[in-house]
Amino acid sequence: MERHAIAPRTDWQATVEAQGLIWHSDGDQPYWDESAYYSFTLAEIETIEAASETVYDLFLQAGDKIVGDAEMMELFGIPAFCHRAIRQAWKDEPPSLNYGRFDFGYDGEGEPKLFEFNCDTPTSMLEASVIQWEWKESLFPALDQFNSLHEKLVGRWAELRPRLFGQRVWFTHSADPAHEDTITTTYMRDLASQAGLDTHAVLIDDIGVDAGGRILDREDQVITSIFKLYPWEWIVAEPFGQDVVRNLPETAWIEPIWKMVWSNKAILQLLWTMFPNHPNLLAASVRQERIGGSYVAKPFLAREGANIEIVDRGETIARSQGEYREGLTLYQELYRLRDFGSGYPVLGAWIVDGEAAGLGIREDGLITGNRARFIPHVIRG
Repeated sequence: MERHAIAPRTDWQATVEAQGLIWHSDGDQPYWDESAYYSFTLAEIETIEAASETVYDLFLQAGDKIVGDAEMMELFGIPAFCHRAIRQAWKDEPPSLNYGRFDFGYDGEGEPKLFEFNCDTPTSMLEASVIQWEWKESLFPALDQFNSLHEKLVGRWAELRPRLFGQRVWFTHSADPAHEDTITTTYMRDLASQAGLDTHAVLIDDIGVDAGGRILDREDQVITSIFKLYPWEWIVAEPFGQDVVRNLPETAWIEPIWKMVWSNKAILQLLWTMFPNHPNLLAASVRQERIGGSYVAKPFLAREGANIEIVDRGETIARSQGEYREGLTLYQELYRLRDFGSGYPVLGAWIVDGEAAGLGIREDGLITGNRARFIPHVIRG
C-alpha cells in the first residue's frame, strides 16, 4: 500500500460534474482529490476483500443474537415499539439491497481492523463506483481497481424487482445544502432504473400519512416501496414514525428496519464479546476501563465523525464537536492510523449481499469527518 502524488487532470471539475459528482469541492478545497492516489498489491486487496466478507458473517451471527433479546435492543436505544417489527423483518427478510461500507483501519501490514459499519445510509458511493473507475480508465487503463460496486448494485436491484409491487420504487432523502444526499440518492435511483424499475423521487419532508396510516407521496399516491437515505433512528422519531412501523410490510422500506441493529455502534461491543481477539476487530465496550488508556470514544449513533474523542495513553490527541451529545458512548481500542504524507487514510470497503464489492479511501486528520478527501486507488503488482 503506497501513496503517490500525481497532477490532477486539467479539466477534472468539468469531467466529474459530467459524471454526476457536482459536490466535488468544499469551498476552495477539493473533496474529490485526484492530486494523489493509492496503489495496492493484489495480495493486499485480497486481504481487504476477505476481511469484508468475514466481518459480514460476524454481523449475521450478532444480528441473530440481538433480535432475540429485548433488553439488548433497549441498550442499543431502539424504541420498544420497533422491537417486534425488527424481529419480524429479520425473520422474513423483506426486500433489501443488503449493502454497506465497512470502515477499516489498514496500512498494508497485518489485518484490516473494523472501525464501524455504515449500512443504513452509506454515502461516498458514486465516488467509489463510477468516478474513481473513470479516473483510472483515463490515466491507468492497463491497471485494475477493486471495484464492482456499480454492477453488483444493478444486479441486486434486478433481483429485487419481482418482489416490489408494480415494479415501482420511490427514492427519498433530506434536502441537504451540500447536495451529497441528493447525489447519492439520484445515483441509486439511476441504478434501479438500469435494473428495469419504475422510479419516483420524493423528499422526506413531503412524505405524508393518510387516515389509515398509509404512507403517501406529495401527490397522495400510496408508496409501496421506498429507498431512503435517511436514518431509521430519525424516521422512527418523526411524527409519522409509529405509522411507518405499524404499516410494515405494506410499504417496503429499503433498507429494512432491522438495519437499526447493524448500524448502531453498540454492536461493536457485542462483536468483541462474541468473538474476542478476532483479527479484524478492535476491543470495544461501554466501559472505558475495560479498554485501557488508549481509545476512541464515540456515541452510538453519531455520524460524519461528530462528537469523537481520541485518547492516547491517557492524553486527548483529537476531539470533534457535534450534535450527538446524548445517549451512551462506546469506547473502542485505539488503532494508530498511518500518515502516508498528507493525512490519515480510512478504507471504506463496500459489500453487497455478503460479497465484497469495492473500495473507497478517505483522507483526513485523526478523525475522519465530513471534510475528508476522497482519494482514488489502483491495483499494481
